[in-house]
Amino acid sequence: MQFLKSLYLSSRVFYILTLLSVLFLFSYWFTSIYPIVWLLVWGLMIVFLFDIVTLYTTKNGIHANRILPNKFSNSDFNAVPVRIKSNYKFTTYVEVIDEIPVQFQKRDFLKKGSISPKSILDFEYSLRPVKRGEYVFGNLYVYAMTRIGLVKRRYSFDKAAMVKVYPSFIQMKKYDFLAIDNKLTQIGLKKIRRIGHTMEFEQIKEYVVGDDVRTINWKASAKHGNLMINQFQDEKSQPIYSIIDASRVMKMPFKELSLLDYAVNSTLAFSNIALKKHDKVGMLSFSNTVNDFLPSSGKKTYINNISETLYNIKTQFLDSDYGLLYTHVKRQINHRSLLLLYTNFEHLSSLKRQLPYLQALAKKHVLVVIFFQNTELDHLIEQNAEDLQTIYDQTIAQQFAYDKKVMVKELQKHGIQTVLTTPENLTVNTINKYLEIKARGLL
Repeated sequence: MQFLKSLYLSSRVFYILTLLSVLFLFSYWFTSIYPIVWLLVWGLMIVFLFDIVTLYTTKNGIHANRILPNKFSNSDFNAVPVRIKSNYKFTTYVEVIDEIPVQFQKRDFLKKGSISPKSILDFEYSLRPVKRGEYVFGNLYVYAMTRIGLVKRRYSFDKAAMVKVYPSFIQMKKYDFLAIDNKLTQIGLKKIRRIGHTMEFEQIKEYVVGDDVRTINWKASAKHGNLMINQFQDEKSQPIYSIIDASRVMKMPFKELSLLDYAVNSTLAFSNIALKKHDKVGMLSFSNTVNDFLPSSGKKTYINNISETLYNIKTQFLDSDYGLLYTHVKRQINHRSLLLLYTNFEHLSSLKRQLPYLQALAKKHVLVVIFFQNTELDHLIEQNAEDLQTIYDQTIAQQFAYDKKVMVKELQKHGIQTVLTTPENLTVNTINKYLEIKARGLL
């Protein structure tokens, strides 16, 4: 029974049988070819049996496994290496089918290749998940064939494997590397000139040509007999919180990824940068209730806690309660902090309903409201209008786009910092805003 389950006929068999059927049909009129056709049939049977024996005489002719990482990075291409080892003494032709997780909806996976005798074939393919959660792989099937290629022997490996998809740690590492390497402009990060001396005092050192003369310490200079200056460093250990609105407004998709997942990926990358700059980071998610809260910490390993918390954030499909958010922040965040609020407002009326709570938060903290441009509306506005319906649609779209700009002005009028961004530029614009606030000494 196991033999029959693993035995498959290749397409060559059906092509040959079709040809033989046609020859049998013609032998009705040309009787001389009838015995020749039967010879071909017997020859096919002999070759067919020889092919089967060649494949099945080696007990474990093929061994294969997929090498899965511990976790996948959401919205990024993740490599899945596959290794196939042949124990056959002849060149083996293989077809590989992997049962990838159902979330990808990919039903045409097929890789082909050949393996030399007693050799190994390595290849890899990429998967791009767009949702966080658990992804379950099924079997890895390898179909082995000889050069004759009439039959295939199926091998099955790796019956079940699960990989968790986490917020984009690949994106986090990319920004981390470029920030360390001082290649910030390559990803859109701006070098911002510092205004005044808003930095912490570090030490008094001897003046060298090029130092800012405004930092000369005259008392120390008189004492040492040489010009001495005060040296400053960036202010450290400032508490920074990423607040993620997990209500239904964040379920809107953009390039297969929801706004919530863009906010989650941005929070992870930004938190890592802030920790590198020796600030304390925390996070909070809310909808109709406060779902998750991590107090701020400056530990380098704290990024793992943030990643685990972000992994479990889901959209609640309910309206957000900003009153509850204000109450929680007032009770749990006692020190003046930088609050980065990831949310989305599509109507001016929805912003005005929440504006009193935003103003209350901005009185004690530095509040930055981050919301999204509707890029689909921008595409609609740029189209050439060819009929009355398109003109009507474009007029409505322009009104929505104008409302976004009005929202920015309304927030700024009440002393609230804003970032209006496209989803794809969210991380860069958020980090730029953070650097600007640090440079201006607003926190």
